[in-house]
Amino acid sequence: MKVINLGETDSVLNNFVAQMRDRSVQKDRMRFRTNLGRLGQIFAYEISKVLDYSVKEVETPLGIAKVRTCDSPLVVATILRAGLPLHQGILDFFDDAGTAFVAAYRKYDKGDDFHINVEYSTSPHLEGKVLILADTMLATGSSIEVTWGKLCEEGQPLHTHLVCPIASAYAVEYIQKHMPSDNITLWTAAIDEEITSHSYIVPGLGDAGDLAYGEK
Repeated sequence: MKVINLGETDSVLNNFVAQMRDRSVQKDRMRFRTNLGRLGQIFAYEISKVLDYSVKEVETPLGIAKVRTCDSPLVVATILRAGLPLHQGILDFFDDAGTAFVAAYRKYDKGDDFHINVEYSTSPHLEGKVLILADTMLATGSSIEVTWGKLCEEGQPLHTHLVCPIASAYAVEYIQKHMPSDNITLWTAAIDEEITSHSYIVPGLGDAGDLAYGEK
């Protein structure tokens, strides 16, 4: 698995991440959702550079232009609900992509132990397609692992791009161990070193779903 941390390169992406982390700025739900959408657009642009292209002829009012355009069939997926603004930002750049949604969440068993409960999943067939699976936070890696496995019941993607703006070092190591395929790339904007005993990322940014849409 390849890991690409866009936050290691100076760009406006880091401005958006800083605003999302800032406890005073993040009170503005609209700005939080907007910044997630912006990150989705940036990730989509970067992912677009590694897709397949070929030359097509486009007829203009004055002649024929030859343009290299994308050939990769795409499906953009997200985990409800925190990933929705990120998902939309990616779709803004991939007009013809299919979409998939999975409702997956932690269900606590005893103490800090939990399992991932999947209540809903919808997806087009994935065989021979490129899957972009987006979720705002990658804390333990369990939700992404379970969600990816659920989606792959619809066929094996040619390549999977995991888009997780805020990740923990623990989760990165976890998915490298449990999702070791060479056909998976993790895209992130920040990798934080610490998670709490309750599996929250530190410094992280808080509960992304609540920040985007209000407390449950």
